[in-house]
This record gives sequence, structure tokens and C-alpha cells, in this order.
Amino acid sequence: MVCPVWTVSPGKLPQDAPARLTGGLHFPYRQLILRALGASEVTPRRNGNLRYLFEDYTLDTERHELHRGADAVSITPQVFDLLDYLIRNRERVVSKDDLISTVWNGRIVSDAALTTRLNAARNAIGDSGDEQRLIKTLPRKGFRFVGTVREAQRPAGAAVAEDPEDPEDPLKPALALPDKPSIAVLPFTNLSSDLEQDYFADGMVDDITTALSRFKLLFVIARHSSFTYKGRAVDIKQVGRELGVRYLLEGSIRKAAGKVRITTQLIDATTGGHLWADRFEGDLSDIFALQDEITVNVVSAIQPKLLQTEIERAIRRPNNLSAYDLYLRATPHYYSGTRERMAEALRLLSRALFDPRYSSAASLAAFCHTLNIILGRAIDSQSELKEAARLCRLALSIDENDAETMACAGWAKAYLSGDFDAATEMLDRAVALNPNSAVAWNYRGMACQFMGQAEEALRSFERGIRLSPLDPMLYGTFAVMGFAFISLRRFDEAVAAAKKSLRKNQTFTTAYRCLAAALAHLGRDAEASEAVLRILELEPDFRVSEWAARARQWRAGLLVDGLRKAGLPE
Repeated sequence: MVCPVWTVSPGKLPQDAPARLTGGLHFPYRQLILRALGASEVTPRRNGNLRYLFEDYTLDTERHELHRGADAVSITPQVFDLLDYLIRNRERVVSKDDLISTVWNGRIVSDAALTTRLNAARNAIGDSGDEQRLIKTLPRKGFRFVGTVREAQRPAGAAVAEDPEDPEDPLKPALALPDKPSIAVLPFTNLSSDLEQDYFADGMVDDITTALSRFKLLFVIARHSSFTYKGRAVDIKQVGRELGVRYLLEGSIRKAAGKVRITTQLIDATTGGHLWADRFEGDLSDIFALQDEITVNVVSAIQPKLLQTEIERAIRRPNNLSAYDLYLRATPHYYSGTRERMAEALRLLSRALFDPRYSSAASLAAFCHTLNIILGRAIDSQSELKEAARLCRLALSIDENDAETMACAGWAKAYLSGDFDAATEMLDRAVALNPNSAVAWNYRGMACQFMGQAEEALRSFERGIRLSPLDPMLYGTFAVMGFAFISLRRFDEAVAAAKKSLRKNQTFTTAYRCLAAALAHLGRDAEASEAVLRILELEPDFRVSEWAARARQWRAGLLVDGLRKAGLPE
């Protein structure tokens, strides 16, 4: 083998010497040569402003982003580094040891893991393993990027201020905030000495961003923009202005003794104030399960917090209310569940419907009308039924890909039309659209109870409670769970569920009905009579036969029998 020769002092090799001298050698031999020269393993210095252009792709080394035309391509940081290394060293064959040394920092990596990352890199740039149009595998030698590459520099100096996409442009005006909650998830800081945790932290940010983006009421900044701040000290207010968001989620990760601890905090970027913070710990033995668990915990905490904060802002806003503001103002009235405040919620939602594009207002109004029918509050049941059906159709025509809109429509269809097959299809689609939506799971639970699927109803409710353990509507969830327990003859559990509901809302008559029926089935007549008295205090005109007629679609025989046993008037 012929090697180039330099006369150098130890530790003063030319910058490109290590790659030129040792590029074709396997890792152990390369280390021996570099050690003899007094140098450490290095890779050619990356130019932070460099972009690589090939076919219709752009690899931006400054922003750590891959684009196809104007569209960002989803790619993990490790796969980005692998692709970057192959392109920078495209003039030679890169060995497996080269990749392990550089991309994995010399850690032990299985062939299967390396193949997986290479396949991911090929998929990202549309290069199949069979075709190998851009990344070629040379058996027993290594890999080489064989596509035609053009290099481009970003403008430097004063020219930077003219780049409308430059996040560091001090002259760029702040982006206008969207008319709904806007959030960016910043890269988590790795506080461990283990660099492998960088990839775990980046994966956490990916998962949380994806989960939040499924909530149509949120405006979520894409990962590629958020990751431009990776490794940088940032000013929260400045980041909020640059990304055009009101809220930022930031976090840190620390590994110790086989466990990982993640700390997260939600910040109002307009004021710098902290809205929420929490800490999560888990065992690294199943890292993917841990990622899923932490994602659920974080999303289930911050999504309701954002909604609560937005409601408070909307209530303080005096005039010029948008459809979104009116929807937010209606929400706490709907939460209360009382006849008067439900009427106020419908009044505000009807005003919100001046905007024909706002599906959330239409679906919530449909829910309120349907609830009025179920609870016997409708002055004209047929008129209210028609209005609920109209609003469901309107909501779906606006956005049939919104999980909560689809779930509400499915629930209403189960109750209003009795078309259980269509309702089931809609509800299953809703939870597939957003598995993190507690609202969708709770709608599904109510519909399953209507359809006589009590076990499935309980599973849906349990998932909804897990996703939103502090939900303001938990009193309704517990009450309908109680109905499901009665259907399954689990009367003690029905009593417990009804009492949980009443601890959260002492005027919710549905919970008293559940309690009275369950106690009557258990033969606890004195307690059942107390529940009956409370029902008649709240609803003096309540009659079992009328309520049974309204619940005509339900498989509610045991519940109705329990109400009669409890002594409620027929």
C-alpha cells in the first residue's frame, strides 16, 4: 500500500491529514497510526454554512435539515449525521469502521443497527436498497455516496439579514401569532455524559411534537424548525418571536444507574412565565416503551393546561371576539353541566358559527343539543334532534379529519339514529386520527355504552382518564362508567363510580340515578332512598317511563329496573 507522507510535529497534522492518511484503513489500524503521530481521531471540520444539493434534495448542515424541493423530509439526527458523513466523504469508499468511529463515536454497533440506519438514509432520499442510485454498497469494502452533489454556501455577514428564513436575523419582524394555541417543542438538553442519550432525547422531542400535532386546536411548529436551536443558548422570548408561537416546551434528560430522568417545563414565550413543570423517571430496559410512556404523560399534562390558559385569556379579552374566542368562552359553561349554563354555552357557540370553517364550535354545539335531549331538558325534542343532526353534518363537512369532531359525530349518530355500524366506524377512526385525545376516547366510551358494549366502554373511559386525569368533565365520565358497571352487574363498582362523579359535581343528576339504581340492586334500600330524594330535589318532574323512553337506544334494562326498585315515580 502506498501512503502519502507529511513531515509534521506531533499534534500539528494538517487539518485534512487524518482522513487522507487513514481513510482506507480499518478502525484499529487508523487509531495506531494517529496515536503514533500524537494525533487523536478526528473528522474533517464541518462548514456550518454549507448546503449539499443533489437531485431535488437539499441537505442543510447548519439547520440539520433535509428538504425535497420546498418540503421538509422527516429524518432522525443519527440518520442525518450518517447521510452528512457519506456526502462529505463522497470521493472515497467509507468503511463500516469509519461510520462507527464517526457517527457512533466508536461505540459497539451491530450490523443490523447499521443496516437499519443506512436503509433509513436511503428511504429519506428516495434511494431503494435494490436501486442504490445514490448510496452504493460495495461488498466487503463499505459504502459510497455516488450521486452528483453541488455545494452552496449560505450568505455571510450583512447578507444574512436579507435571508427571510434565517432564525438569527436581528432585523426580521416577529411572526404574527396564530388564532389558536401555538407551541414549539425545543430540543431537550442531554445532561448525561452518555452521547447515546442525545438520540433518546431527540426521539422524545419527535414523539411529543407528533402527538401534539394531532390536536387540530393546536398550532405546532415542525421538528425541523425547532431543532435549529439544538445546542444553542436561547432567549425564550426571542425564540417565541422567531417561530411565531405563544408557548414553548423545553426539557432536559439525565441518565444514571440504568434509569433516566426527564424534566420538562411549559413556558409562555410572550412573558417568559412558567405555566407547568414536571419530572418523569423510568427504567431504560425497554427504551421504546419508556418513550411512549413519557410522551403520554407530557402530552396529557400540557394539552389541558394550554386549553385552560387560553380560556382564561379569552374571558379577559373584552371585545372583537373571534369564533375561537367564543368557543373558549362557551367551554366552561359546558363543563358545568347545568341547564342554565348549557343554554349560555349554546348561545356563545351559535355566535361562533358565523365562521363557517370552525368545526369545533359546530361539534360542541351538537354535543350540547344531544345532551339536552338525553337529560330531558329539550323544550322541543324533535327540533333539538334535527339541530343536533344538522350541526354534526356541518362539523364533518368542515373537517372530517379532526378526531374530536369525528368522535362527537359518531357518538351522536349512535344515540340519535341508532346506526351502530356507522357509529362504530366513525369512533374507531376518531381514536386512530388522534390516539392521544381524551375527548375522542370518552365519546367512544359513551357510544359503546349506548350500544350495549359495556366492557369496551370501560376500556375507552379508562384510556380517556389516563390521558386527561384532571379533565373538568370527569364527573360525566365516572357517571357513565357507573352505567357500564350496572350493565355488567358490578353494582359495588357502580356505586363507587357514582360517588366519584358526585365528589366532582354535587348537582349532576345522572350520577344520582346511577347511585340509586346500583344501591337498589344491592338491597341497600335506605341509601337508595336518600339518592332518590336528591334526584327529586334537583328534578321534581322526573319520571322513570319518560327517562326510559329517552334512553330508547340504550341497552339499559338493568339500569331502568334499578331506578324502579329505588322507588322513583313511574
